[in-house]
Amino acid sequence: MRINLVCIGKTDQKLFREQLDYYITRFPKHWNFQLIEIPDVKNAKNLSPDQIKKEEAKLFAQHIDTGDMVVLLDERGKQYSSREFAKKIDHWQSVSVKKVNFLIGGAWGVAEEIHQRANEKMALSKMTFTHQMVRLFITEQIYRADQILQGKPYHND
Repeated sequence: MRINLVCIGKTDQKLFREQLDYYITRFPKHWNFQLIEIPDVKNAKNLSPDQIKKEEAKLFAQHIDTGDMVVLLDERGKQYSSREFAKKIDHWQSVSVKKVNFLIGGAWGVAEEIHQRANEKMALSKMTFTHQMVRLFITEQIYRADQILQGKPYHND
């Protein structure tokens, strides 16, 4: 199974980049994890929020294939405990999902077509975080899920 984290914009803060790299290098090889950072929309300052979201949707679409599982990170999505999230990843593996794309939208959120395409909407919290933080939090949770599935002592209940 391939796991992609697809985000708008770059991880530009050194602290977050180092932490992301820390977890990414520890993922199991069979997950073929990839962090895909889509460049910000050009001339965004001359566009309305809806136009920006439409342009970002086109960029997201370039990384999503027809049979992919798409999980939109959205504050209104379903919240999972770490163990529940690990079970979800285990389920995807057991039903032979080939690719899971976790999507993190831009500052204005995502266009309606991305909401429609998402197989699932997941919230890390009811609170709002910076996009840099969300990247780190979901990456750590993916790593934690792997550790739970392997029965390693990283996660404490």
